[in-house]
Amino acid sequence: MSTCRPVSRGKLGGAARGIVLGAAASGSGKTLVTLSLLRHFRNLGLRISGFKIGPDYIDPAYHARACGQPCYNLDAWAMRAHSLDAVVARLQDRDLVIGEGVMGLFDGAVPGPGGGSDAASSAAMAKRLCLPLVLILDVKGQGATAAAVLRGLMTADRDLDIAGVIFNNVGSARHEAILAAACGPLGLPILGHLPRASGLSLPARHLGLVQADEHADLEGFLEAAAAFVAAHVDCAKLRSLARAFAPPQNPSYGAADCADSRENGPDLLPLGQRLAIARDAAFGFCYPHLLGQWRDSGAELSFFSPLADEAPAPDCDAVFLPGGYPELHPGRLAAAGLFLDGLRRAAARGATLYGECGGYMVLGRGLEDKDGNRHAMAGLLPVETSFAGPKRVLGYRRATLAQDCPLGQRGQRFRGHEFHFARSLSGEGESPLFRCWDSADVELAPSGACAGNVQGSFLHLIDREA
Repeated sequence: MSTCRPVSRGKLGGAARGIVLGAAASGSGKTLVTLSLLRHFRNLGLRISGFKIGPDYIDPAYHARACGQPCYNLDAWAMRAHSLDAVVARLQDRDLVIGEGVMGLFDGAVPGPGGGSDAASSAAMAKRLCLPLVLILDVKGQGATAAAVLRGLMTADRDLDIAGVIFNNVGSARHEAILAAACGPLGLPILGHLPRASGLSLPARHLGLVQADEHADLEGFLEAAAAFVAAHVDCAKLRSLARAFAPPQNPSYGAADCADSRENGPDLLPLGQRLAIARDAAFGFCYPHLLGQWRDSGAELSFFSPLADEAPAPDCDAVFLPGGYPELHPGRLAAAGLFLDGLRRAAARGATLYGECGGYMVLGRGLEDKDGNRHAMAGLLPVETSFAGPKRVLGYRRATLAQDCPLGQRGQRFRGHEFHFARSLSGEGESPLFRCWDSADVELAPSGACAGNVQGSFLHLIDREA
């Protein structure tokens, strides 16, 4: 039984109702079902939005294309409580909000007490928001055993409101009957049975799905997926299960001031008043809620494409190179003279330059591609990086500034995430930007580099630490 507090709209003033989709494990079909439902309800004329639990740039971009609205990340490990409330406030003018969970239902940054959920899990976020959870259960190769899995998920946390289940990868009518007979006695509404559909898969690469803007026929895929789910899921029943969001834990931090509270400030301060941001297939990893906060705090944002050999705006006082996939385009970037010269001119006139992950690699001296061929980059940081012999680095990070810089004063603390396959060959840590710890508070090697008004690291910052 859920222990949610009674909903009082207060300063949020909205009427949004939401639901969270969770699963027993990654790869169960959460993303496909989320996208399908978002597009289905959008086609019905609803004001629909999505959110993604945890640190993720790629899935939210698909959500945004499916529903026509920005998709925001909610991350209870990396974001302060009022930061979460601020993002939830941005969802309050929707008819329905669908959240996609992260990994398995109780998985998060570190194991919780007794091996259970921690604050970064889908289960914990659903409880915090007072939203019901619909399970996506992959039953490929599984019959009556699905009932045991389902019973375990339903009873692991009695405060979690599990409102229904959708079975995925159902093989036949006989398979469906077995599932109904085994799971029916549990009393959990069965909202649908999705048959195996090999034609509804999304292409992937080393950091996850291929980016939404690179999908050759994303609109066709979304329409087919919406029709597929509508044919096999009781979407009206699923919508009826949605509930109004819980009131904010910080009730003084409402929609009118959520993005730029004078008491709390934006999650990350804008680097300048006129901020030029790289945005294309090589630099696509930027959180929409941060862009919104920077605009609301008065910053003027402009965008440019390094792959199209565009330079940052000549009057900008700051340049942000987000993460993405520069390792897939090193030759084009090395040949983009207008872009690289624009970075150098901006640095020479005193503008702040900041790069995260892929952007950090491009601010360095050189980047090795997967075959070991070196490509000259901007040369503004004393760093050489390589994508040859890739090795995955993944995890939450606590980061403390190792020196004064435009991000803040030495000792300023942040929380973020690291996910890459590239590595540093030289220059990393010589004049580091951050001291770092993982989510278990194990100290890691210093990260990044700082050279005057130019700085960067492999980290993706999400919020300041309280």
